[in-house]
Amino acid sequence: MVDFKKVKAPNNTITRNPAVLAAKADNNIYEAVAVIAKRSNQIAVEMKEELSRKLQEFASYTDNLEEIFENREQIEISKFYERIPKPVLIATQEFEEGQIYFRNASSEKKTTEKKSL
Repeated sequence: MVDFKKVKAPNNTITRNPAVLAAKADNNIYEAVAVIAKRSNQIAVEMKEELSRKLQEFASYTDNLEEIFENREQIEISKFYERIPKPVLIATQEFEEGQIYFRNASSEKKTTEKKSL
């Protein structure tokens, strides 16, 4: 689980060296991008679930329109989640720092077949 308060990923897009990313994925930039994309999706789901849980704490089940617009707690929570880095930036940072474990099942299968011959 990601602690979004402690994330050190940049808030904006920065230029990255594709050779560095590829080197961390057996010199395959496509595999590196696929790993980052999958991790980004995981982070996005986690972020959405956490936001929904926090907003539910302050949910108002009345039909009072004035109360809906004056719920400051929900507004502050929403602003916090708007300020944190996007999931793809967090995933890229984790990938660069080696915090993501991934394996390529097809290359492991080929290695196993060679050993058994």
